[in-house]
Amino acid sequence: MHYISILSTIVSFVFAAAVFNRYRQKKGPHLLMWGIGLVFYGLGTLTEVVLSFTFSPLALRIWYLTGAMLTAAWLGQGSVYLLVRKRQVATMLMVILAVLSIVAALLILVAPLTQAASSFDVTRPVSDQYKEILTRSGIIVALTIILNIYGTITLVGGALYSAWLFWRKKILFNRMLGNILIAAGALMPAMAGTFLRMGLVDWLYVSEFLGVVLMYAGFSLATSSNPAEEFSPSATPVSN
Repeated sequence: MHYISILSTIVSFVFAAAVFNRYRQKKGPHLLMWGIGLVFYGLGTLTEVVLSFTFSPLALRIWYLTGAMLTAAWLGQGSVYLLVRKRQVATMLMVILAVLSIVAALLILVAPLTQAASSFDVTRPVSDQYKEILTRSGIIVALTIILNIYGTITLVGGALYSAWLFWRKKILFNRMLGNILIAAGALMPAMAGTFLRMGLVDWLYVSEFLGVVLMYAGFSLATSSNPAEEFSPSATPVSN
């Protein structure tokens, strides 16, 4: 399954480069947040590749921090910057997210590893082994839940809300469809926990790949319109 993680990593970083390039042109803070979130996405899948060949404590910590805690929240923060009209509210949420991210990083870096690390099996997905190796305190678990809920609600909810706005106004079909694809893509990694509980550990990697591909397709579709077709920025989370 590491081949799927390699593909996910490539797509993630290509997607991130496209978003950062658009940020360079448009300067919207939402694009910067999305770019950062996609870098986290790519780091998560890249460390999966590393861990499929050899065990690395640092790679395990980065995998959990980026994949399980930060990616969804930072992608969702991009939608917050675009949808929330009061900039001070978006900035306040950004400050809170930054503080929580730093706390999460520090906690993960100092979290002890168990003796099971010495018997790490590269033939098994890291998603099937990390609970036996990485000691997660109650605070780490709570932060994981909070960050993922925040990210999923803001990213998926923002995309669906924007799609509904386009549908209601009967305009810019490509942006409506693009936002639907983004919402679907964002939900794929969120379903990984369900796959793990069902024992389908390999499907985590499939969901990651499908998730980033769908979001990239949605972003490309939603930003492909001509300038003359631009709609109100407050109603288009991928218009810039």
